[in-house]
Amino acid sequence: MRLIQHKKEAYWFYRFLSIFYDDYVNPLFWTEHMRDQSLELGQLNNPDYKVIDVGSGTGFTTQGIVKQVKSTNVTCVDQSPHQLAKAKEKPDLHGCTFVEGDAENIPFPDNAFDRYVSAGSIEYWPHPLKGVQESYRVIKPGGVALLIGPLEPENGFARFMANAWMLFPKDKEYREWYEAAGFKNIKVRYIRPQWYRRKGEYGIAIAGVKPLTGTTYSQPTTTVEDEKGSNLQIFWRVLIGSLAGFIFIPIALLGYLGNAFRKNPRMPKQYQERLNMHQAIAMAAILGFIIFVLWLIFK
Repeated sequence: MRLIQHKKEAYWFYRFLSIFYDDYVNPLFWTEHMRDQSLELGQLNNPDYKVIDVGSGTGFTTQGIVKQVKSTNVTCVDQSPHQLAKAKEKPDLHGCTFVEGDAENIPFPDNAFDRYVSAGSIEYWPHPLKGVQESYRVIKPGGVALLIGPLEPENGFARFMANAWMLFPKDKEYREWYEAAGFKNIKVRYIRPQWYRRKGEYGIAIAGVKPLTGTTYSQPTTTVEDEKGSNLQIFWRVLIGSLAGFIFIPIALLGYLGNAFRKNPRMPKQYQERLNMHQAIAMAAILGFIIFVLWLIFK
């Protein structure tokens, strides 16, 4: 199991990441264009649908949902109170319901929602199939469950660092989990930020329909067990896992910097990705640090 693919480690990871998540991290890896492309698979075509957003974090994905569904019909579930606190501050989400909860043990009864959405959460699920089964359980027959997550990188170094950090499933694993849970009419869309220019796929949105008749998974009576560890083990997992994840930030920043000199006439203006002020400052700091280290080495 990856270093931050544990509930306690993920809790502490986001305890600190939530402070700068919206300004520095999320715009690099989960953009508005990716979000809106993915949500099309969720079939959120009725403002009266009851929707659950699992692993809702600071509410970025939820903001896409409430463009189509009444905010009062949207329930946000996340195990991090710090992430939920950030989401509650966003004016367009004031009508939403916010619940602390576990993606592998969703605190709602069977057949409670018309639509299920989860973006960027599976990376931290110790038991991914259990989380997918929960998505099946909480939606009504005929409902749609949409899951969005990363794909295992093809590059050897990136794959090693990614798998040291958190769960990056293979394409076939997403499909197998959906089929095993009982979903039908499974559809897939691949997504990527504009800075990502490698041949391999970056992320996936997968949606399936719960049949009108089929297997029903009963609500768990106990929380799914997470791997246990001492406080010291949790500390080093969060530390080393965070360092492994950090390597992707300068890579993304450099990619965004390259985008400043490219034009994509096919991309709508509102989706054109550029570094924001916070990211530009971070980029300058990283470059300054690299220059300083090189100066120490070669002086």
